[in-house]
Amino acid sequence: MKSTYGFSRRGPDRVAEELATVLSEKTSFEFKPLFLLVHANLKLRNAAGGGEEMLRLRAYEKLQSLVQAGIVKKKGKEYTGVPAALVTFMETAAEMNAKFTSSRASASTEKVLAAIGKS
Repeated sequence: MKSTYGFSRRGPDRVAEELATVLSEKTSFEFKPLFLLVHANLKLRNAAGGGEEMLRLRAYEKLQSLVQAGIVKKKGKEYTGVPAALVTFMETAAEMNAKFTSSRASASTEKVLAAIGKS
């Protein structure tokens, strides 16, 4: 018998979004200063949970996936955003966030209606 304990819906990827936001500036960054900016921005938004080291690992992993996807260019140790690809990424992220928010709202509405119907 298989039981699932994982999340059925994933929330927005705040780390990748913040990386893209910082890299959308016309500046190239090495990883450490880039991470410091991303970490500070996530702390301001109360989205930096799980500890700094774990966040650093997640940020590096996300950055490497953005490089592989062609959204970010890596030259030596410096990372630079590709403007056209970043625009597309941010549009897609905004669309996914809107879908997540609407599906989450409809799921909570269904739970409330089911609870009302049971009483």
